[in-house]
Amino acid sequence: MALVLAGIYVLFSALRVQDVSAQMVQMDSGKSGFVGSQVELRCIFINSNPPVKISQVTWQKLLNGSKQNVAIANPALGVSVLPPFKERVSFKQAAVRHRTPSLEDTTIVFNNLQLYDEATYICEYTTFPAGNRENMVNLTVFARPMTRMTLTTPTIVARPQRRKMTVASCVSANGKPPSVIKWDTRLKGEATFQETRNQNGTVTVRSNYVLLPGRETHKQKLTCIVTYRNERFSDSVVLNVQHEPQVKIEGFDSNWYLNRQNVQLTCQADANPPVTVYQWKLLNGSLPSNVEIRNNSLFFKGPVTYDLAGTYVCHATNGIGTRTSMVDVNITESPRKPAGGDDAAQEQDYTGGAIVVVVGGDDAAQEQDYTNVAIGVAVGGVALLAVAAVALWVLVRRRQRTFKGNYSTKMQVLGNGKAPPPGGLHYPEDEEDEEDKKPSQTAGDEGEGEELKRPYFTVDEGGDYDQRTLAFQYDPRQEVSDDMISQTDGSVISKKEWYV
Repeated sequence: MALVLAGIYVLFSALRVQDVSAQMVQMDSGKSGFVGSQVELRCIFINSNPPVKISQVTWQKLLNGSKQNVAIANPALGVSVLPPFKERVSFKQAAVRHRTPSLEDTTIVFNNLQLYDEATYICEYTTFPAGNRENMVNLTVFARPMTRMTLTTPTIVARPQRRKMTVASCVSANGKPPSVIKWDTRLKGEATFQETRNQNGTVTVRSNYVLLPGRETHKQKLTCIVTYRNERFSDSVVLNVQHEPQVKIEGFDSNWYLNRQNVQLTCQADANPPVTVYQWKLLNGSLPSNVEIRNNSLFFKGPVTYDLAGTYVCHATNGIGTRTSMVDVNITESPRKPAGGDDAAQEQDYTGGAIVVVVGGDDAAQEQDYTNVAIGVAVGGVALLAVAAVALWVLVRRRQRTFKGNYSTKMQVLGNGKAPPPGGLHYPEDEEDEEDKKPSQTAGDEGEGEELKRPYFTVDEGGDYDQRTLAFQYDPRQEVSDDMISQTDGSVISKKEWYV
């Protein structure tokens, strides 16, 4: 127990002495600077009351647990700065270097700061009768990186094989702490990153930008952005990508008609380097005799004839390769007219029927535009058929609701030529319905009804007399009722059967 108490007392005493030392020797908690810069390490002694006598001041470098003397100031012996600090370290106050020095302010100055200067520095005062008093400061040394951006090659060639390649590199070398690299561009590539730690404690960061070169990457801007602590650096390049020609034939507006004047075809090519050779030909034939070739254009002299119809092909060649485009030209008898609009609208560019095909390499593309007139006609025809179907359905339904009888009702009376009764001709199924609706009859009524229901035979108009239809004979004195309609062939038909 006594040993534990003794240990606690020793520790407490040491902390108390250290606290007293810190109060008497004032220093900054930390200092920093860049390589090559100047930095001051402050050390000021606050004397006590009564004052103590300063015998000596010693600056030491503490690194990995070992101490190394940097500079010493002694009132009797003077000032001493030890190698390797002698050329770069000095006491700030000139009074320290006097014959009778003042040692209350012993701040030292580092010039041309180096990475190996990074360490903990101790300022120690030797006094009488108080003994040694000290404090310490941490010195951090930063290294600003060297940043550069370069193209892997001044000219990038887009090969037909279409392989990815590194087009640019961005390097932030010998930085402490390491930098952060980002890319700013519209290109659809990817970046790779690599860090290398150097022996002096710095870090080199390298980033490569990889993409698939092509026509769309030509003249695109690529920017490298390097962030180091609170500083930002950027550098940009514009890619120079050589690629095969992208070819398209222009001039055919799907409105080449007989006797039209001043028609031409032009072979447009987007290429880097520029196209050096244009070659025209007519597929499955030779060019018409009235064609004049000027650079990348075909001029057709005189009026348009049916001889100009065919498939025209243009080959464009530059230093990287050859690409091809073709267009089908058809001739009409008269000009095509737009669906509507004034004269100004009639001079629009009729590109609807032009068919352009691009051939060459793995990127062979076909460009085909179809006219909207055919689509409009098809849609209009379908709509017209739908309207006609609806009208026909409505008409049929209306006829069905109007006639609810039977065309066989129209009978010619045979034999005695008597007309049907005023109530019209009756059928068995109708009689059943009528009997359900009528009230029960008296005996007299039944006798009178039987007198009227004597059977006789009729035959359909124009039919065979052997095909008889059972009907009823009525009193010859009965007149045709207002409910009946006479027909031109001598027959009658009931309004009740014909109209609703």
